[in-house]
Amino acid sequence: MKPEREFVAERVVARHCTQLLPPGPAQSELVSALTRTSERLTRELAGALATLLGGEEPNVECNRPERTVYSDYATMQVMGHRNLGAYTLYGAGPANNRILGMIAGEAVLRLVDRTFGGTGVAPAQLPRELPLSGELMVQKIEAMLAARLGAALGADGTGAIRPLRREGHIDHLAPFANDEPIVALEFSVNEPGRAPWSIEMAFPYDTLAAFFGNGDRPPAGIDHPPASPMAQPFAQVPLMVSAVLVDIRLPLAAISALEVGQILPVPVARAVPVRVGGQTIAHGTVGALDDRLAVQLTHAF
Repeated sequence: MKPEREFVAERVVARHCTQLLPPGPAQSELVSALTRTSERLTRELAGALATLLGGEEPNVECNRPERTVYSDYATMQVMGHRNLGAYTLYGAGPANNRILGMIAGEAVLRLVDRTFGGTGVAPAQLPRELPLSGELMVQKIEAMLAARLGAALGADGTGAIRPLRREGHIDHLAPFANDEPIVALEFSVNEPGRAPWSIEMAFPYDTLAAFFGNGDRPPAGIDHPPASPMAQPFAQVPLMVSAVLVDIRLPLAAISALEVGQILPVPVARAVPVRVGGQTIAHGTVGALDDRLAVQLTHAF
């Protein structure tokens, strides 16, 4: 059926004026925010990596964020003889904003060797693919890196950043378009007497805008169990403990009239307070032990 007349909109369709919309953060502002986050992440990684390195915290350093495009970054990866590696695509937030993480295969095999009691030396001839033990080590690093980055970004709750996909070659992963601008970070891990290794990350600007579009957030608090007084280094801290045997009040006139040899009758309380730092922590009764005055605890707080 053909209408008798053309349909005409009752009013003009609304259009947003770009001049009235608030501008997003400039790329320089996003890079500055990433720099501050990388400083927090560097401190986070030092403690987190200790569990993989025998309990000793390594010295972790991060370079300044490097602006580049993905094609150049991928070329440098290949030129660096990193055909054996673990390239992981992470997703952040509900929109799965993209993050690229990389650790060289040689570094993974060195960590595996240490886990099984070795000295941390990779084989002279690297395999074409990581063995199962290497894949398991990469999974640990992925989970650690996602959790620490989420904490440094101030993300609420766990799972804010998740590993999505992993490949052994960067070309097989293809996380970004070749001409997409990215910002790259490299975290160098240094231990005395061992060859350094690194963890690399790359962020496109749309991911940084999702992170820092409203300003960078303070790091998320990490729940730690309360410190045990039996654990080091607290167990060896010396504290002054005092037992108040006598506590009497005298008028100023009586104190002014005190003389040598004078005897003051003092009542000894049945419950003697035991104090640390001015705080009463227990009560006890006065007695003797091996010809020495002693206090037997009857109640502890």
